[in-house]
Amino acid sequence: MDAVGAALPGVPQFAAFDTGFHTTLSPAARTYAVPHSWTADWGLRRYGFHGLSHAYCAARAAEMIARPDLRLVIAHLGNGASASAVRDGVCVDTSMGFTPTDGLVMGTRSGAVDPGLLIYLLRHKGLDADRIDHALNHESGLLGMSGISSDMRRVLAAAATGDARAGLAIDVYVHRLRQTIGAMAATLGGIDGLVFTAGVGEHSPEIRRRACDGLGFLGFELDHAANAACRPDADVASPASRARVLVIATREDLTIVREMKRLIPSQKEQGALP
Repeated sequence: MDAVGAALPGVPQFAAFDTGFHTTLSPAARTYAVPHSWTADWGLRRYGFHGLSHAYCAARAAEMIARPDLRLVIAHLGNGASASAVRDGVCVDTSMGFTPTDGLVMGTRSGAVDPGLLIYLLRHKGLDADRIDHALNHESGLLGMSGISSDMRRVLAAAATGDARAGLAIDVYVHRLRQTIGAMAATLGGIDGLVFTAGVGEHSPEIRRRACDGLGFLGFELDHAANAACRPDADVASPASRARVLVIATREDLTIVREMKRLIPSQKEQGALP
């Protein structure tokens, strides 16, 4: 922002934050069960990330289903991964927390781990905070478990040849994903649509199939042919499915543009823009 200000002095700047969509979380959803002073004095809370993607997908899903009053679970599955629970276009829960390391298994990030495990590493294995931070963010997830890659395509290919570590990595990934989708559906009190987006969500029929295979109790019935042949944006649920399964190509850039268009008229009214 300093560089842009120097190059274009006097031109207003706007920032679209990835945490913005999650500011609607209730106190119960955003508060950690830690000493009150940590939250009150230091601002430790669940912030959530990937908000630009979740916001776009929530709006696009409402267009595709032709209903604004939806209970949606959105699974943003890329190298980073997060899920959100969205009611009537408003985010009520999300899997990432104070940092993007929390929640689902990712390409190189661990997702949620027992905090006691980290204390054990500090006390008994000689690891310091920097080493643990690097391992959790850059050496874990699909890469750490498989020993092959953070790229889901390569891990799936290795698992198909019988590689045990790659197979376990996929199993853990899907187990956590189904678990989180179920938790988000419980938060919503039911579900009308499940959205898959980002690199893995948009392009891996196998991960979508494996995730939905364990979610029939929520009313999902996948159309396996449609899922295999899908090109976003598409509904890959069977006609009989009580809940829709959508594959949406996320457009974070378009969300930013829409936010800027929404802000600029108000800035003109206030005299901040010519």
